[in-house]
Amino acid sequence: MRQFQLIIKRTLDILLSFIGIIGLSPIILIISLLILKKLGSPIFFVQARPGKDGKIFKMIKFRTMLNSTDKYGNFLPNELRHTKFGKLLRSTSLDELPELINVLKGDMSLVGPRPLLVEYLPLYNVKQARRHEVRPGITGLAQVNGRNTISWEDKFSYDVWYVDHFNFYLDFKIILKTILKVFRRQDINQGEGITMKKFSGTKETYYGK
Repeated sequence: MRQFQLIIKRTLDILLSFIGIIGLSPIILIISLLILKKLGSPIFFVQARPGKDGKIFKMIKFRTMLNSTDKYGNFLPNELRHTKFGKLLRSTSLDELPELINVLKGDMSLVGPRPLLVEYLPLYNVKQARRHEVRPGITGLAQVNGRNTISWEDKFSYDVWYVDHFNFYLDFKIILKTILKVFRRQDINQGEGITMKKFSGTKETYYGK
């Protein structure tokens, strides 16, 4: 039954991401042109992230920060590279639109645990690592239950619960809640490591509560 659900979930991901890319193409084009004008090239921010079973893939997002560097060629601190335009893209989650390409390719799903940094992989305990048993998502259960306002441990608890209980009705609710949060600009995501501390590991006993 679970395998059947995974097959249907993937089929829906392909169908809906393709429709989304086609239907949103005018918006994607406009945002691309605005990024070129306001931030310069490149248009996209591409970063290695772990996907299903920890397999590394290249996640694609719209770039939201300037590429300003110091005299040694090192990027300036994030807070000095932020712009109002970039913050608008993040607060509306429009920077996430290119991830539909990742969904179409099979790197991601529309709904699932968010793909985090590769450097976190050796820091997960056994149960936290189970978040990689499914494809990562553009949105997920943790994103509609606090996003960056909750602890890492709570995020991972939501992720693992989703792995064990995902179904189409739950995915539909998560997508609907995500849309509502975007319109209300709740729990705005400013990027991993920007609005909250990086994950540094947690005790295995956390799940023994």
